[in-house]
Amino acid sequence: MDNYNVIRYTYKYTKDWNSFISKAKNSTFLFHRDFMDYHNDRFLDHSLMIYSKNNLIAVLPANEKKGILHSHQGLTYGGLLLSKSIGVAKVESIFKALLEFLKNNNFTTYQLKSIPLIYHKAPSFELEPLLHKLGAELFHREQNLAIDYSIPIEIHKTKLKHYKKNLDIGFEIVKSVDFSPFWNKILIPRLQEKHTTKPVHSIEEITLLKNRFPENILQYDILLNSEILAGITIFKTDTVVKSQYGATSKNGEKNRALDFLFIHLINKFKSEGFKYFDMGTVVDNMSLLKQKEELGCNQYLQDFYRLELH
Repeated sequence: MDNYNVIRYTYKYTKDWNSFISKAKNSTFLFHRDFMDYHNDRFLDHSLMIYSKNNLIAVLPANEKKGILHSHQGLTYGGLLLSKSIGVAKVESIFKALLEFLKNNNFTTYQLKSIPLIYHKAPSFELEPLLHKLGAELFHREQNLAIDYSIPIEIHKTKLKHYKKNLDIGFEIVKSVDFSPFWNKILIPRLQEKHTTKPVHSIEEITLLKNRFPENILQYDILLNSEILAGITIFKTDTVVKSQYGATSKNGEKNRALDFLFIHLINKFKSEGFKYFDMGTVVDNMSLLKQKEELGCNQYLQDFYRLELH
C-alpha cells in the first residue's frame, strides 16, 4: 500500500505548488498562488499538498472556517487537483490519507465545490463516486450555462436579427487595459440599481489580477459615439472563455449593446479554437437563464458536497 505524506501549504512551497498547477489534469490559473492569495486577508488558507515519497501528486486548494475545511471559498470551483497519471484506485487511498489528516487536525467537516466538466483538461470525476461511497451529502447544485463549440451554436433568431441590424450602427468594440470606465460607469451602478450589490472584485483587485495574469484576464467594451454602453470581463483558460462580468447602461439596453458584444465575442473565440464559452451560474432567475439559453448556452451542473468526519 502506498504511503502518502499530507502537508499544509505555506509560502515556502509556492514554486512547487505553481509548477504542479501548470501540469494538473483538472486545474486552471485560478489555482495559481498569485490568484489565490490576492484575497488572503479574507480567508484563512489551509490548502494541502500530498506527496508520494518526494513526488507531489495532488493538491487541495482550501480554507478553514470554524472547524470546516472548504474548497476555497474565494474561488469559483475547487476540489482535489491531480496529476495526469493518477488513477481511480490511487485517488481513493490519497483521499483517505487526506481525511485522516483532517481528523488529526480537529476538522469536523469537509465541503467540496466541484469543478465543472468544461474545465477538465482530461475527465476527472474520481472523487465524486468516492464521496457518495463515504456518505457525503449532495447539499447544493448550481446551473452553469455554457456554449459547447463542438456542436452547432443555436442563438435565438431575434437576437441574431438585432445583431445583424446593428452591424452598421457604428458600434466600436475595444479591448481595454483600463477597467475603470466599465467598473465605474456601468458595472458598479447597474449592480447597485438592479440587485443592491457590488462586484466580487473591486477595481483595485481586478486591476491587480489583470497585471498578474495579462493573458488570462481581458476587458472588452462596446462604445457608440465614444460613449461606453456595455462591457464584458473575460477570464480565459487554455480551453474555456468565461464572461466573469457583463453589464450594460440604460442607453446600452436600448441599443442591445450587450447582446451585440456577446455574439461578437462568442464568434471571435470560436474562431480562435476554444472549446467552451462559459456564461457562469444562474440561481433562481428564469429571465437570466432564458437570456443565456437564447445566446446558445446549454446547462452544466456544479455539485456541492458535505462530508462529516467521524
